[in-house]
Amino acid sequence: MSRPRTRAVLIVLVLLGLPTPARAVEISTGVSLGGILAGRAPRLAVTPQGGIAWTTSGGFLLAVHEMISILPPINNDGIGVYEQTAVVVGYAAETRNFSVGPSLSIYSMPACGAKLCGRVVGLAPGAHAQVNVYLYGRLGVSVNATVDWVGGRSMVLPGGVAAMVIAGPVLRWMPE
Repeated sequence: MSRPRTRAVLIVLVLLGLPTPARAVEISTGVSLGGILAGRAPRLAVTPQGGIAWTTSGGFLLAVHEMISILPPINNDGIGVYEQTAVVVGYAAETRNFSVGPSLSIYSMPACGAKLCGRVVGLAPGAHAQVNVYLYGRLGVSVNATVDWVGGRSMVLPGGVAAMVIAGPVLRWMPE
């Protein structure tokens, strides 16, 4: 492991281990609409999502986000599913939060490459960023962006990047 990476890992571990009182546990859920680009053409994605976050009184946030993107069928190849789990850190305030971190995706979806269309299935490591802005109490807007490295051997698509941006309403619950 390189020195900068080792230092970054040590800093994160120290920050996670600091005894700070928890301000709240926050549960959020929503349904977003957006697009995913894996192959030659962007695809519509309807994405139910949920997350649980722990925040400190200083605004530090540690969260787990779960999203399952459902892609409508193309070329009679059936519905696609792109599931992503992310463990993130970030900052939380009363009416907004921001988080970023690594993710792992599992997918099974129809896609089209340069010459061939078919179903692609696999596992993809990546990165996840999310911004939630709460406009009316518990109701807000969530914007998510992910970039995954899709590898492996496929006759349909070569390994490469899959990017997704989705936005939609979000609802949060916090203990009083």
